[in-house]
Amino acid sequence: MSDNTIQRWGEKPYYSLDFYLKETFGQKVYKLALDAGMTCPNRDGTLDTRGCIFCSKGGSGDFATKQAHSVTQQIDDAIAFLQMHDKKIGQKFIAYFQSYSNTYAPVKKLRACYIPALQDERICALSIATRPDCFSESIYDLLSECNQIKPVWVELGLQTIHEKTALKIRRGYPLSCFEQTVKELQKRNIPVIVHIILGLPGESTKEVLETIEYLNALGIQGIKLQLLHILKDTDLAKELPTLSLLSEEEYIALLLQCIAHLSPDIVIHRLTGDGPKELLLAPLWSLHKRHVLNRIAHQLKEEQIYQGMDYQKKK
Repeated sequence: MSDNTIQRWGEKPYYSLDFYLKETFGQKVYKLALDAGMTCPNRDGTLDTRGCIFCSKGGSGDFATKQAHSVTQQIDDAIAFLQMHDKKIGQKFIAYFQSYSNTYAPVKKLRACYIPALQDERICALSIATRPDCFSESIYDLLSECNQIKPVWVELGLQTIHEKTALKIRRGYPLSCFEQTVKELQKRNIPVIVHIILGLPGESTKEVLETIEYLNALGIQGIKLQLLHILKDTDLAKELPTLSLLSEEEYIALLLQCIAHLSPDIVIHRLTGDGPKELLLAPLWSLHKRHVLNRIAHQLKEEQIYQGMDYQKKK
């Protein structure tokens, strides 16, 4: 690892979200998971009613504050919860609209969610999780307006670039749709964070690395690397007896290859994930998240792997 890399990322061999936030906002920043009361075209009958095969009934926001209160009240509740567990918590937070597809609503409703969050002096940025097929010109305009107030990030669930896998997981949109949405957001200087899943049924290491290389070339700003979880009451759970799931060792080995091939300019927002304990069927080793993260850190150091060491910028 070069001295320049160490100096750039502090003590970690990759561009971590924690480092980026401290570099950008001057202190530790916490995410507040909020629920805007959205649904998804893969659930409301527009495309399908079943969702993606790995999605629980709670969608992608199983850890979000539930939408029983206003956005302002949810922010207050989420901060109070954090302060209850850490009296020394800072004063800067990210409003993270997490559950389902958070651009899948009329602009009037979206504005009523985004603007109150941005007007809260404790909020330093807005992060919006959604699908690339849930945009319109008026939504892009709203996001541009919000981005003039405080930084806005858009998180897109891609999972894979491979069509056969996308059909298998019932993603519901083509890669061309994802590309067009990224271009539109980039035109408006709105950072894009992409979710991908490692361990999808039938995907090889080569195919996973092809997804990484594709995202490198697209010039995204952030990435979430997620382990495939099998949750109760999902279509994927029905296939559990026939699935070949990654062991902890296999996942870490694949993750390290992804880090090595990832552009050093892309912020890594997540290295793994933890499904809700009450819903998780497999892999059960993922319940021990702190242990897994410690093993990842150890193996990065032991094998002298750092982000971008195998990255080759395409001309």
